[in-house]
Amino acid sequence: MGLTLTIRLSKELAVWLETAAAKSGVSQGKLVREQLEKARTSSGNQAFMRLAGTVRGAKDLSTRKGFSRP
Repeated sequence: MGLTLTIRLSKELAVWLETAAAKSGVSQGKLVREQLEKARTSSGNQAFMRLAGTVRGAKDLSTRKGFSRP
């Protein structure tokens, strides 16, 4: 490992981390590293955002009765 990081956790978070590590059978450090890696790979990679701005057409596209404007 390259770098050591020291963080302060709330009592509740520390208890949760200890419990989660015991249940999964991995160290607390490994759990934290896995979550950091997961956050790094998913940041800015939200699938729904690829659709932003792709809808074209009239501003009122609804054709269902009760939803269309008169």
